Amino acid sequence: MKASHQNFKTINSVSEYHALLQLDKPEHPLMSIVNFSKVKYTNPGPEITLVMNLYCITIKQGADCVLRYGPLHYDFNEGVMLFIKPGQVISVQHTSENAKEGYMLLIHPDFLGSFPLGLKIKRYGYFEYAIHEALFLSDREKIHMNTIMAGIEIEYHTNIDMFSQEAIVTFTELLLVYANRYFNRQFITRKSKNEQLLMQVEKLLDDYYTAGQVIKNGLPTVQYLGEKLNLSPNYLSDMLRVTTGKSAQSHIQHKILEEAKLLLSTSKLSVSEIAYQLGFERPQSLSKLFKAKVAISPLEYRASFN
Repeated sequence: MKASHQNFKTINSVSEYHALLQLDKPEHPLMSIVNFSKVKYTNPGPEITLVMNLYCITIKQGADCVLRYGPLHYDFNEGVMLFIKPGQVISVQHTSENAKEGYMLLIHPDFLGSFPLGLKIKRYGYFEYAIHEALFLSDREKIHMNTIMAGIEIEYHTNIDMFSQEAIVTFTELLLVYANRYFNRQFITRKSKNEQLLMQVEKLLDDYYTAGQVIKNGLPTVQYLGEKLNLSPNYLSDMLRVTTGKSAQSHIQHKILEEAKLLLSTSKLSVSEIAYQLGFERPQSLSKLFKAKVAISPLEYRASFN
């Protein structure tokens, strides 16, 4: 059997990405914007795995490529927005020659370094969503986001002056703010699906303690829930926050406190024994969580039943 050789490449600069996709050289060393309706390119080979050390924001509609993140893939027939942060690994599978419409904005982190957005952009959780959790845009939203991208495109092709970078950063921040709004809308409009996921989260947590997984693996984590539900931790947490007002971590803490209250009220186990049984490495951690969420200590809670 022949060993498979994966086409693997790390992208450290905007010019490297342009070269990979056989685009013209970028007009700025630290950022570029690609208008898909004006550019024809061919990806090298059937599939290539990239480590992107750039921010990449894409609005795209058309069947020119398939992106893969882990075992899943997503094509762009419907029109979506996709967000990639530095260090993310993706696979690009070429399927045809032309993108139909949309933009790709590439930004090196150094371009944002002197602006507040350089730090703020790291707080937008959707940069850590998986490919299949992309933002689906309505026709109105697509027009709006493409308009903002068009503003960036105008600045990109205008002769650089002392205002150019600030203008592009301002447009980019506006793009991210509206993306946040539209993701929130997407969570709301998928309410029935989200409610099903909430039931699955609760069942996973119930099963985690019923099956004794806590003894082997310790406290349940958001990463564990995400893997079981085939969702990225950030997407799961943001979905739950919009649906219930509580993050995934808060749901985990609620389950832990339920189990702790049950043991405190029905058993003679010490607080330390209960803490270890629930997966804590230190009993003080249970006491700290209990007091923060219930407003009394575990022993005070037990005493209330006497």
